[in-house]
Amino acid sequence: KMARVWYHNFGQVSITAKIDRKGYTPGEVIPVFAEFDNATSRSVVPKAYITQTQTFLARGTMKQKRAVVATLSGDVVGAQRRETWHGRAIKIPPVGPSILQCRVIKVEYMLRVCVDVPGTSKLCLELPLVMGTIPLHPFGSRTSSVSSQYSVNLEWLRMAIPEQPEPPPDYSSVVTDEEAEQNTMAHRPEEDLSGIMEHPLRAFVQEFRFRPPPVYCEVDPNPQPLNMRRRCMTC
Repeated sequence: KMARVWYHNFGQVSITAKIDRKGYTPGEVIPVFAEFDNATSRSVVPKAYITQTQTFLARGTMKQKRAVVATLSGDVVGAQRRETWHGRAIKIPPVGPSILQCRVIKVEYMLRVCVDVPGTSKLCLELPLVMGTIPLHPFGSRTSSVSSQYSVNLEWLRMAIPEQPEPPPDYSSVVTDEEAEQNTMAHRPEEDLSGIMEHPLRAFVQEFRFRPPPVYCEVDPNPQPLNMRRRCMTC
């Protein structure tokens, strides 16, 4: 980009940036490889942002909401100087995953590598990102070792988990003879149950019997009187 104020040119500023992949998960580190060439007569400041864009669609209307979720600021690049980022790390904060195939809501992420030129607009390079939920590497990103401050060391994991579990200690090494004798006296039964324990134990189940139904008889035990007028079923 040609940096100019009104009709006066100050020189040209160029950016070259790349990342190793497009998909990441929250908590991972993105190593940014970039080169800033400042051919102007002013100092510039390189920066990097991770932006989130939420788009809501309903009844033919659209509403967008943009937010910066992570920032990275570099050193000042003087006039006629060049600055290089060899995997400068920017960490992804806890954010929601990308939503790209929905007609109602969309959540998109972008990595913007910019140069702030005094007196004129910014020069930005956009690199799209996709936020997932399952990391590519369980114990951290493969590119996390690029930055020493975010390197993953698994030596502590090998020291914490032994190869063979240790056996439990003996009872005599934990409890003294006096405590063992006191426990034996406290749990000794008052009655001798040796005679009862010699016989097998049997369960007692109470038996329930229902009363039988009354005996059928052809003679009605409650006959109707003969002088009673029979009623019609339709009355």
